[in-house]
Amino acid sequence: MNTLYFIAAHPDILRIDHLWVLPNLTKLCLNCNKIEVIEHIGMLTALKELNLSFNYITKIENLETLVNLEVLSLFGNRITRIENLETLDKLVILSIGNNLINVLDGIDRLRFVNSLKVLNLEGNPIAKLPDFPLSQYVTAILPQLNYYEYVFIKDEVREAAQKRFYRELREIEAKQEKEIHDRETEARELAEAERLASSFVEHLDRQQLYETMWRGDDDGRVLMLIGAPAQELAEDYEKDVYELTQKIYKLGLERFNERDADIKDFLSCLEEGRQEFQCLGQKHIEEFMQYRDKTFEEASVTLRELETCEENGPEHVQLCEAMDTTNAQFDDALNELWHNLMAQELHLHEAIEESTLNFEHRFTRLMSSFVEEAQLYFLQLRHVCEHFSDSITDAVSRFISTKLAQNDLDAVPQELRMCIDDRESLVNLVDAMKATHIARIEEREDRMATRSKEFISNYVEKLNKEEIERHRAKILEINSFMEMMRKAIANLPEEIHAELLSEQE
Repeated sequence: MNTLYFIAAHPDILRIDHLWVLPNLTKLCLNCNKIEVIEHIGMLTALKELNLSFNYITKIENLETLVNLEVLSLFGNRITRIENLETLDKLVILSIGNNLINVLDGIDRLRFVNSLKVLNLEGNPIAKLPDFPLSQYVTAILPQLNYYEYVFIKDEVREAAQKRFYRELREIEAKQEKEIHDRETEARELAEAERLASSFVEHLDRQQLYETMWRGDDDGRVLMLIGAPAQELAEDYEKDVYELTQKIYKLGLERFNERDADIKDFLSCLEEGRQEFQCLGQKHIEEFMQYRDKTFEEASVTLRELETCEENGPEHVQLCEAMDTTNAQFDDALNELWHNLMAQELHLHEAIEESTLNFEHRFTRLMSSFVEEAQLYFLQLRHVCEHFSDSITDAVSRFISTKLAQNDLDAVPQELRMCIDDRESLVNLVDAMKATHIARIEEREDRMATRSKEFISNYVEKLNKEEIERHRAKILEINSFMEMMRKAIANLPEEIHAELLSEQE
């Protein structure tokens, strides 16, 4: 179950940081501070409410991962335009009044946030434009809204607004419809291209390989000049090549599905492992935070007594010793927490490295099996090419012999007349054609083998790089947390002193 935290405003907060220790945070309030950039909250995926009102923020950014966010308040900042909110599928309330928004661009993008019901834009320059009713414009183009500036939108008000901005609404709707269609088309095309590329059988679903075999083949073009006999052979040749490329294509898709399922299982296991260790680490931190709260409460009492007792007196010495003991115990507890967190992190890092290595070996075997099976089809393609070469040799020979017997040498194409008295010339033409076609087949075969190997190495390299970055970031987070705790207890005497002065005033 998610734990609800509330982080109160503090006038000295300049930036958002150190929130990794609260992965289950559902409500974050950092209003009335001096924050200039929205950052370091991407890990708070459970967050439902975010209040950053009355800060110095100039741009809406880094919110893409907050997929559960329902309430976002950016009131009283320095934001100049509405942007980067389309991924917030659960956003219900958006308050962005009293900013510096002076353009309408971006408001229409909120149409893609179907969950949005409440919007506040009051106090922005666009709300003060003469002869431009912003409330009507917003009501017209955002049909999902129920409240604008916290006032319920009645049906008659919406109808009037849509009539007032009929032309703008039609343009926005047409633009949105086209964008949705283009997005869907692009997504399908990208998904299919990615699927085929990852299957290593792109450009094998139709006649692409056969067409490349003839591309730039001047020798084959000369042999085809004999007409119908060569055309019939070429049609059979094309059919045979197509059948084999289809087998390679289907094999690639089948093996892709197997590999994709294997990858998903592997990534799922990795994520489960990370989550398990995250929960263990969070448990240690929560236990420590309870100890910290208790220690700080006791230390605050001691420090208050120190402030009021006679300096260097017996009570003062006794309280100082008690405070020294508290500091030492706190430092010991902090060191124990550091060792526990670091031991867990190192164990997780080593486990992930070992799992990735085992995955690489298993994946390499799967890929090698696929390539070997595909190579059998490429071997058959070469046999088909050789059979066509033999058949075209016989067909051209018969064609020339027939024309000789008919004493009709003029019917022999000019490019083939050198073969009339020179059999070797015909053999050379056919061999050159065959070499071109087989070269294209082998290029495609080599490409498949090379890319399959590159895919393994690149994917494993990507996994290792991500793990190294995660590991380094985790160590940095742990050390940052330790430093933050040490600073907190070190600053406690000064804070207690300031509180006492404030109470006296």
